[in-house]
Amino acid sequence: MKIICTSDWHLGNLFHGADRLKEHEHFLQWLLSQIEEHQPDALLVAGDVFDNGNPSARAQSAYYKFLAEATQRHHDMTIVITAGNHDSASRLEAPRELLTHHHVEVRGTIKRHWGNDAEATGQMVTDYDDLIIPIGIGNANRAVVLAVPYLRTDIMMGAGSYSQGVNNFLRSLTRRARELYPGTPLVMMAHMYATGAQIADGASERIIVGGLEQVDMKGWTDHPDYLTCGHIHKRQHILNTDWARYSGSVLPMSFAEKDYTHGVDLLTLTVGCHPKVEQLVYKPQRSLVVLPEDDVPQTAAQLRKLINKTLEDRLGDNLTENAPYVAIKVAQDKISNDEVRQLELLVATKNAILCKIQKSMPLSLDGNAEEVPELKSVDDILNRDPMDTLRDAFRIMNNGQEMNERQVAMLSELIKNIQHETTP
Repeated sequence: MKIICTSDWHLGNLFHGADRLKEHEHFLQWLLSQIEEHQPDALLVAGDVFDNGNPSARAQSAYYKFLAEATQRHHDMTIVITAGNHDSASRLEAPRELLTHHHVEVRGTIKRHWGNDAEATGQMVTDYDDLIIPIGIGNANRAVVLAVPYLRTDIMMGAGSYSQGVNNFLRSLTRRARELYPGTPLVMMAHMYATGAQIADGASERIIVGGLEQVDMKGWTDHPDYLTCGHIHKRQHILNTDWARYSGSVLPMSFAEKDYTHGVDLLTLTVGCHPKVEQLVYKPQRSLVVLPEDDVPQTAAQLRKLINKTLEDRLGDNLTENAPYVAIKVAQDKISNDEVRQLELLVATKNAILCKIQKSMPLSLDGNAEEVPELKSVDDILNRDPMDTLRDAFRIMNNGQEMNERQVAMLSELIKNIQHETTP
């Protein structure tokens, strides 16, 4: 049995204000070609289908057009889609009954009901069966997908921590699936931040600060045969496992991710064998270019020479479909505002999209400055975890003393609430 695993499409994303719809359509057409070539039994999309909870009509149109083409061409393939933290779970699940008739299963929310048996009377009971989706035809070619949408903090429910709450949920779901389908391979899909996941400095994943919503996967012996995960944009194994990985985002979501390899995972399940995973590499339509690539300050003349050498001249008024996104790093002590404006005008003559001028400015802090990481630019500040800044400020103001666990928990909850109110 073959399954294509993917996540973090972020349809509707604007890259520094630039509409990426054409890029996403390019990816979706490529994905259709991979489905045509490999003829998988299932396609799993593990969250962050859209970039926000209220996607544009054009982004939704691209999504439904893909589903229509995929289901029309491949009637026997099951598509399973779960909600990520960027998605509106209820909006994603709204057409569920219709899509089910076309072999598309969508899970955005966890269903719960009041228990009415002797063991569960008077309490809410999780409907694990709703998340258990068999795929394939006949017992000889069958697997079961455990479709877990992004789990909010209510998953804790007396567990003591978010990590423990998620682990309890995933293990209970796995046990229930084995009761219903003994001896059948289990493939779980989830959307979460696993402890130890590698994230580039300044990467765009919206991680909850303070570490309260990390999930430690260590010590799970009776795990599913495979776990494909979304949320972290870099393709990688999940720490403390040899059976779980992130498939990674399909497009870079920030300049910090410019060196990531993008694509989807092709999972092959064979009875009696360890699951085989192969990345099907996708080359995004537009590349990311940072000038200069290192942090060595350059003069305006040096930057003009670098721009002319690296970027092609624009032919006519329109950009080509593969025109790269560009960020230029300038040192404020070497380049004036007038020279910056001249650089912007120069890039405007190139087949490129100028996204940002990253101005570096040396910052110095009084007190225990040697204990605080060097911040070279405004982007360094904006991309920094707020909790790290608060920890450093507390340490400086209290002669090296660290925050205690209660203070960290209180500030983490405060920042989380602020982010929830400001996140679209």
